[in-house]
Amino acid sequence: MPQRQRKINAVVFDFDGTLAHLVIDFEAMKRRVADIAAKWLPMRPEPDGLPALEWIDALRREVETVSPGDGSAFFLAAHADVQALEVEAAAQGGLFPFTRDMLAQLSRRGVGTAIITRNCAAAVAMVFPDAADYCRAVLAREAVPRVKPDPGHLLAALDILRVPPGEALMVGDHPLDVETGRLAGTRTAGVASGRVSREELGRAGADHTADDARELMETLFGEGT
Repeated sequence: MPQRQRKINAVVFDFDGTLAHLVIDFEAMKRRVADIAAKWLPMRPEPDGLPALEWIDALRREVETVSPGDGSAFFLAAHADVQALEVEAAAQGGLFPFTRDMLAQLSRRGVGTAIITRNCAAAVAMVFPDAADYCRAVLAREAVPRVKPDPGHLLAALDILRVPPGEALMVGDHPLDVETGRLAGTRTAGVASGRVSREELGRAGADHTADDARELMETLFGEGT
């Protein structure tokens, strides 16, 4: 049976911008990472096109080349600073009003749910302390060796849910989430409740788009979801 026609037995959600409103200044985050790297590198690095976490990995290799043995010290310092920014943003954020009810409705329909996020576990717990009551799997970045868009992040959640990729839907607010689902072999959906429009999410290849996750679930599963 074609993948698009198979029943959706699991929905895996991104967190920031999909289930919760969190305002993280990623450019400021990368500037702070650059300041930390400058303690070891001969010149302060200029932020490039890589996301912050991947840029930290690249800078770690540079630091290790210039100052053997110091790559780990930079890595730990950079990640500590990133986590501090994430927790600070979480303190000012919050779940979307529909999140808990939507997840509960999916559970009553027998649809497994999970959250995967590049954010840290402390930030997720601050915003959604009872997440485990609504989702069978909540995998922040500390829970996996490689974060999305590496498909392993999504596949780890599906393994816990015991649902194959062909029966799952990945939902997020960024093209990176669409890429994650495509790499893992799931259906994909983009929601415009973050910083990316429906049009851009559609161009990224999302199978479905909606203004937010509640609208998406109502479209796919019917009113009252």
